[in-house]
Amino acid sequence: MAIHDLTKSGIKEFAVRKRNAGEFYDRGDELLEGYFRSGIDRFCEIAFAFRNCPRVLDVGSGGGLLLGLLRMLGHDVYAVDLIDRSTQSVHVRHRIPLQVCNIEADALPFESEWFDAVSCCQTLEHFTHSHLGPVLEMKRVLKTGGILEIDVPNVAAFRNRVRMLRGKHITWDYRLHYLHTDPIVYKGREYYPDRHNREFTKSELELLLSEAGLKDIEVRFLKSRRYRTGLERIRDLGTSLKDSVPSLRKALIGISRK
Repeated sequence: MAIHDLTKSGIKEFAVRKRNAGEFYDRGDELLEGYFRSGIDRFCEIAFAFRNCPRVLDVGSGGGLLLGLLRMLGHDVYAVDLIDRSTQSVHVRHRIPLQVCNIEADALPFESEWFDAVSCCQTLEHFTHSHLGPVLEMKRVLKTGGILEIDVPNVAAFRNRVRMLRGKHITWDYRLHYLHTDPIVYKGREYYPDRHNREFTKSELELLLSEAGLKDIEVRFLKSRRYRTGLERIRDLGTSLKDSVPSLRKALIGISRK
């Protein structure tokens, strides 16, 4: 049974309406506003894919906007994150239960075959060690036939290619995030979550999902549009031009089933 019958564009209209009414998040929070503008198209893609999935887990929930949207659409939502974000505004506003978990080291704190869908948004690139173990753990808590959604940065994106041609690296500031950063030490292993440790090609994300034994794997390039209004929309022309070549887009999204 579908949780909602909205199209992707209908979900976006719903989200914008809730944002404008101040029911989604605090519009005065510039960080959340930036997350909304950069991520709303991706959130709508996921919400549409999950329309038949009542119970959803988000691994690496961050600011909570995806789960806030899913909650407003009628889903039963749960969050895990490396950091305790339970008192942050979106989690509080939408009553999102959150548990702290380092999925690179620990089992998710849920029974097997518990969720209809699991999402992992812009998170795998922050993992320090093999991605396979965490993905297998996400698979464990999925019901048979459940949906796993993973989206990650596209290492071959237009921005990255241009940076390399200019002699710049594609990842974060080398001095701050690599030379002079201290790891989180947990259970005798070091973790570096505050940087991108590995971005992905399309074939690599396909390989990861395949190695985890998932089925009906579909990996594609996500459009890079930001949410803009008024005269700001002129800037969409450049984004549309870059997006016309799918392999140059900023992100990849993988949808698969257990």
